[in-house]
Amino acid sequence: MRRRLVKKAVSLSVAAALAALTLTGCRFGFASDPDDPNETEKEEPIDTSVDSFQYDASLNGTNITLLNSKGEIQVALEKMADAFEEKSGVHVEVMPVTEGDSPYTKVVSLYNSGTPPTLSILDTTDVIALAEEKAADLSGEKWTEEAADYLTEVNGKVYSFPLCIEGRGIIYNKKVIDDALGETFDPDSVRSLKEFTKLLDRLVDAGVERPVSMAKEDWSLGAHQLQYIYETYDGTSEGAEKAIEDIKDGKLDLESYDRMGQFLDIFDVLKKYNVAKGDPLGADYDEMAIDLVDGKTAFWFNDNWAWPNLADAGAGNEDDYGFLPYFMNNDSDDFVNGKIQASPSKQVMLDGQLATQKQQAAAREFLNWIVYSEIGQQMLVKTCNVIPPFRNNPYEPSDPLSRDIYEKVHSQETFNASAIVPNDHWAVLGAAMQKYLADRSGRDELTEAVQKYWEDQE
Repeated sequence: MRRRLVKKAVSLSVAAALAALTLTGCRFGFASDPDDPNETEKEEPIDTSVDSFQYDASLNGTNITLLNSKGEIQVALEKMADAFEEKSGVHVEVMPVTEGDSPYTKVVSLYNSGTPPTLSILDTTDVIALAEEKAADLSGEKWTEEAADYLTEVNGKVYSFPLCIEGRGIIYNKKVIDDALGETFDPDSVRSLKEFTKLLDRLVDAGVERPVSMAKEDWSLGAHQLQYIYETYDGTSEGAEKAIEDIKDGKLDLESYDRMGQFLDIFDVLKKYNVAKGDPLGADYDEMAIDLVDGKTAFWFNDNWAWPNLADAGAGNEDDYGFLPYFMNNDSDDFVNGKIQASPSKQVMLDGQLATQKQQAAAREFLNWIVYSEIGQQMLVKTCNVIPPFRNNPYEPSDPLSRDIYEKVHSQETFNASAIVPNDHWAVLGAAMQKYLADRSGRDELTEAVQKYWEDQE
């Protein structure tokens, strides 16, 4: 996860659905060995019998590169590249960002060495930081019409291609709840923190002693959770930006800011019912996936990119998992209690500095192929297993978490907000959140840490 403080004037295109999310789609660890030789990988077949896409024969033989910072789809992207080359004659080399490396640092080093990738899959904040200096203008591309709700603009121009939609909230295992309570659980019946707490108490009484898993990692605490205080200001990216600026300028006092208190209210509830309450900083991420699948817990705050962990723990596509909102108060009319956050977290930037005209044309054709060809549409969803941000893509994701977000997006049960924060936000404030999680600090100390962090920013 990479964050960078951006001092440029940034306008995020906001419509009824989503805006750009600053969090990287991460996959941290496996519940079982991903290289198990006895494991049979299931892959949905791609129908290649129909392909109405018009290929530019003049691009045959062109070589381009694609820097990939979304490691879990490396193999899938290579398969897409092979399929595209077979049809177009354009070779796409997919270059992975080494695990643990910063995508931003990697792409900058490639620019500094004079060998930048033709295309780069980056976090939204990194695209914003590089766009006007390095990227080609994509504003006139036809696919912008299909992704109108999901575009990121920098000073009125589009410099990136939204690759996928990802979201976060409280993951539930419906079967665990059904079996424990002896009734069919309706996720829509919970619309407040009070109702969620009552549900947790019922599960405890039914024998699920600690029904919540809480990740201890600083990226989870300092970014995925804490950033709700900015992003729920009014549910828009502009609102998140205003909240941050007002905190920095001293116009918004965190001690009296309602979202800060509400955030701590739900965090305290999750902390109280945490399966690792006795040693919260000793919690194991892989164990959380196993606990949720096996029924030791019923809830896990996470994102839809946690599905590979659940699948490795034994969950199947036919199982019933989904997301509850991050309940921050007891007002059923507050959007935070009825919607989850979901937006395109990865963007593809086209090099506008060193790529030749032919390479740029080939890269644009590849992006158009993903959106408009029958093969590309299928492979984005079925091979890469991501949620498509393009309205014309008729395919739905197969795993339960992505499917739930897909349905919520189309039923307008998501909100679009993205906080642009410095690259050390999750690490510095994640450490402060870890202290709070372990009861080594109180609300006042945590609030002061957040306030001080922003006061120290230029």
